[in-house]
Amino acid sequence: MSPQQSGRLGVGVIGAGHVGPVLGAALAAAGHAIVGISAVSERSLDRAEAILPGVPVLTVPEIVERSELVLIAVPDDQLADLVQGLAATGVWQPGQLVVHTSAAHGLEVLRPALAAGAIPLAIHPALTFTGTTIDLSRLREAWCAVTAPVPVQPIGQALVVEMGAEPVLVSEADRPRYAEAVATATEFSAAIVTQSVSMLAELGVPEPGRLIAPLVRSAMDRALGVAGGSTGPGTIDMAAFDDPSSPWGGLGA
Repeated sequence: MSPQQSGRLGVGVIGAGHVGPVLGAALAAAGHAIVGISAVSERSLDRAEAILPGVPVLTVPEIVERSELVLIAVPDDQLADLVQGLAATGVWQPGQLVVHTSAAHGLEVLRPALAAGAIPLAIHPALTFTGTTIDLSRLREAWCAVTAPVPVQPIGQALVVEMGAEPVLVSEADRPRYAEAVATATEFSAAIVTQSVSMLAELGVPEPGRLIAPLVRSAMDRALGVAGGSTGPGTIDMAAFDDPSSPWGGLGA
């Protein structure tokens, strides 16, 4: 790998699913150089070209050899074997940043890279990706869970900020609980929306998804407001109408 100038990094992306190309594009927009991306299927090749046009498609070992920062965005069940397999071939390099995007894993899965002198970071964007450039704007409203050794936590936080998101530190011990919270929110929301759309479709309602979209968004905003200790934007605290000390006191009587 050859060092970039002015603190910019040569970034290699392993995985051209919904997440990898988008985060690669976000880092490129921050001034980092994308040295390559791995892609196998026709769909992933098309996605890589659409989001990272002109970036060479390389083998995984080539990406690791050429990169100062290796971004691994692969399914959870493939991550451990990938990291271990690359360690077995001896391609991990001392001082190289190795970042994975899994919610379920922390730093332990990167131990084979750490043993070779690489610097491990786990950065999970709390966002459901579409695998399109739309995600770049949505990323600016998202938070990313950063798990890293204390000395390099600022690096992880800085990378998140450069991608346009907000960092939040999650300890290695808390990573499983964090993953559970993310999965609960994602899977529950998807199940409820699917069920509601199906019920409305059975009633013959045209475009049921469009009908419930504002309802789902407003209900979610309300739920988040309540969970955060507020009634949420655009809502009225009805208890105030019964409070004699409030400007509206007595109106509820």
